[in-house]
Amino acid sequence: MLHEGPAAQRAFPSFTARLDQTVFIVTTVGDRGERAGCLVGFAAQCSIRPPRFLALLSVLNRTHQVAESADLLAVHTVARGARPLAALFAGETGDEIDKFARCAWTPGPGGVPILDECPNWFAGRVLSRVRGLGDHTGYLLEPVAVELGDPGEALLGIHDVAGIEAGHPESS
Repeated sequence: MLHEGPAAQRAFPSFTARLDQTVFIVTTVGDRGERAGCLVGFAAQCSIRPPRFLALLSVLNRTHQVAESADLLAVHTVARGARPLAALFAGETGDEIDKFARCAWTPGPGGVPILDECPNWFAGRVLSRVRGLGDHTGYLLEPVAVELGDPGEALLGIHDVAGIEAGHPESS
């Protein structure tokens, strides 16, 4: 059934509910050394040559605030068995707790936190911030370091984290 105009706006969530894209944990460190991280459901490779990745952060999220002064973001894939880690980065807010005190991590390029439980990650230099993407800001990233762990790792998707209540409101 075709939905147009305002009906398309109402029908669109039914379309996206059928998708099960991979989720990521994005971590960063701001210009004053403040660490932040969150679960991200909107992200994708957006260029092959040169290699580029676009990660979208909710403007309501503390990670967005810290990323505004960051030079690098780390993008981690999350294995299906690491749902508790995803719950920490999705269901808690850095406004209230230090998420990094509750998980194992090591400093990566530029001091950006690299999560020990996520063996597949890349650090990307922020080339630009794209505002006006609804309730998110897009961070265009150029890979500067890549760690490849288990290539056969089954990854966490949107449907796997559906029951986790967000630490911040999802939109205003």
